Amino acid sequence: MAIHHRIFIAFAIEDKFARDNLVFQAKQNRTPFEFTDMSVKQPWDSAWKTNCRARIKGCDGVIALLSNNTRTADGARWEIQCALDERIPLLPVYIHDAGCTVPPELAGKKIYHWTWPNISNFLDRL
Repeated sequence: MAIHHRIFIAFAIEDKFARDNLVFQAKQNRTPFEFTDMSVKQPWDSAWKTNCRARIKGCDGVIALLSNNTRTADGARWEIQCALDERIPLLPVYIHDAGCTVPPELAGKKIYHWTWPNISNFLDRL
């Protein structure tokens, strides 16, 4: 029986299309993963942080979808830092081929291009 993993997706709300594409791509490849996130359209508060941290800690890994929107997306940046603080495996992925300005939380970290082999290699290591 396949192992069923939970993956948290961190993304700027402006990049919801990329989150939707990732979930669709995973379903097309029939991966045994459940995806979750904490996207909000209004400002977040301390209760959001508490709930988000609990959700991230309950996941086997985090995929951070990066674009030029990420640098100003306080929620996505907090989620990335939370994953790092909690030592949850993290895969930072550029959503555009040209890359983007990397948020300070990921300074010095390897950022991957969005290819199915990069994503599936990460998922296979969990």
